[in-house]
Amino acid sequence: MNTALAPDQLLYTPTEAAKVLRFGRSTVYELMAEGSLKYVKRGRARRIRRSDLEAYVNNLEPLPN
Repeated sequence: MNTALAPDQLLYTPTEAAKVLRFGRSTVYELMAEGSLKYVKRGRARRIRRSDLEAYVNNLEPLPN
């Protein structure tokens, strides 16, 4: 399974984002609901920008050793 961000894919469904982040789908929805992961909404569809996925990962704090 290829979980790398496709350079030509700009928007991800929550399911696709979960695969890329290696989280469960419900975790992605929780992150979206709490505002930790930004998303756009068009009608009933929610999509996550590639740049917002990258920003989320870059802002994660590592656990202290």
